[in-house]
Parts: sequence; C-alpha cells; structure tokens
Amino acid sequence: MRAQQIVSLDGPRSLELKDLDEPKAEHMLASDGRVVVIEVEAAGVSFPEVLQSRGEYQFKPPLPFVPGAEVAGTVKQAPDDSDLKPGDRVAAMCMLGGFAETAVAPEHLTFKLSDELDAAQGAGLVLNYHTAYFCLVMRGRFQEGETVLVHGAAGGVGTATLQVAKGLGASTFAVVSSDEKERVARDAGADEVFRSDGGWKDEVKEAGGADIVIDPVGGDRFTDSLRSLNEEGRLVVVGFTGGSIPEVKVNRLLLNNTEVVGAGWGAYVMPKPQVTRKIGAEIDKLIESGHVRPIVRERFSLEQAPDALELIDGRGALGKVVLEL
Repeated sequence: MRAQQIVSLDGPRSLELKDLDEPKAEHMLASDGRVVVIEVEAAGVSFPEVLQSRGEYQFKPPLPFVPGAEVAGTVKQAPDDSDLKPGDRVAAMCMLGGFAETAVAPEHLTFKLSDELDAAQGAGLVLNYHTAYFCLVMRGRFQEGETVLVHGAAGGVGTATLQVAKGLGASTFAVVSSDEKERVARDAGADEVFRSDGGWKDEVKEAGGADIVIDPVGGDRFTDSLRSLNEEGRLVVVGFTGGSIPEVKVNRLLLNNTEVVGAGWGAYVMPKPQVTRKIGAEIDKLIESGHVRPIVRERFSLEQAPDALELIDGRGALGKVVLEL
C-alpha cells in the first residue's frame, strides 16, 4: 500500500511517500483486543500531525511512522461478533496510520457513517465532533439556552463546536481573524462574529456575555476570555494552536465565580469504550437533525500531505483539512 511516513523531525516536509506492507488486524493492539481494518477513502489532517512532524506532540512514536489519527472508508475486516461487517462505510479514530491506503482502528472508535455524509466529511467527524461534544457537555456542563463563544471558529474544532452547540440549543459567538474566516464561522452556525484583532472582549460583554468559552487557541487572548464570561461561566481549555500556553491569576476566578476547565478528550475516552459509544450516538442524532455537517474546505491528495500540514502550520486552514485517496 501507499503511505506517508514521517522519517525525520524536521517539520511538514519530513513526510515521504512510501510503499509499505498493509497492516494486519492481528498485528495491532487495542485495549480490548478488538480492531477493524479499513480501506481508507479519506484521512483527516489536524494540528497534532504538525506537532508530530517536529517531535513536539506528547505521543512520540519511534521513527519512521505513518501519521494520521482519523479516517473514513470501507470495512475490510472486523471481529466476527461485531456490529460492523466488511463493506460497511465507517468513520474511525485510528490514532496512527491514517495517511495510508489501509488503516487499523479500535472497534470502539469505529462508527458507521451516515449516508448523509461523504467520506471526506467522515474523515472530519470523530476527532473534532466528539471533542466538541465532550468539551461542551461533559466538561463545560452546557445547558440549553446558554451562550457559547468559540475561538478559532473557522477551523476544524471550531466549526464542529459551533454546529454541535447550535444543535444542542445554544446561542453562538465566534472569534475569527479575517472576512473569509467569518464566512466559514457563519456557515457553521455562528450567531455573532467578532474579530480577534479588535475589541472582541468588550463587544462580547455588550452582546450579553458568554456562559461557556471553548478555547483551542490559548495565547494572549486567554485573560480576555475570562473577562468575557458571565457569572458562573466556564472557560474550557482545549489546546494551544496559538503556540503559547497561558497562565491565569486565580483571583480572576473569584471575581465572577468563574471556572477554568481542562478538556483532554483523547486521554479520557480511550480506556472508556462506553463513553465513545454514547458520544457517537449523540453525534448521530445531530447528523439526523441536520445540524452536523463537517465543513471540508481544503482537500489534498495523499501525495500532497506535506502541503496539507504546511497549510495548518501557517494557520491558513478553513474547516477540516482532508487527504482524499
């Protein structure tokens, strides 16, 4: 099979296209020993792959390795007693190995793909939308009618969070950096859009404030996010695509009885198959209601994987970035 391997830790250009043996189910491990072999039609590209190309991600496989955490395609092999059968269309979180023509994923992270979505959308489904639901409901304790503010609102996690929040009954605010990103955020369901280089914090307060802030960006906007919260508001920390990890003076939390909450979806759900299945069922409901439709704006071939990583590295991605095989 063809696959992209990270062969050095020199950034996005360290990927090389190789001919490799196909992975076999019996060679792969899962917490419960149950895995699914998938013929890949599309693979999602995300910020962790950029970090992996430099050895900066917390998970550091030995070189060389095939990156790619999420795929969509067709089942080739599944456990005999599984609900999944050869030929089923699926979306899956494989953790590694997605930038290839064949990938292997744990059964509990493999989900039947609705006919409402194509393979490219399926490749943007698990990581972003499961993260969005986890952040909003399980960590942010979202209640219907609350206002959710989303940073990085034109990216994969941002657009997913806006769609899930709208589907759950939220009012939605988005913070973006350009006209084009504003259009993407509005397409994803943002009711109000604010500019990151302007006085967004004061504008958010004037618009009624936020009950929950979802922040995958970090950096110097963190303190203003706290200031934009309503009483008993929650700031949910998702990641640090802005590059720097902010610090908080905890007296700020006293002033308005606010909270800072960490949301590490992967580490939490990996040993809990029942949680991933529950989130998957909730996302399926939002697909059926028409609220969840992954926005795929950037499509690359497998050969162009380094270009896809460079786009994300340069903060130029709109919606989900996908490799189509």
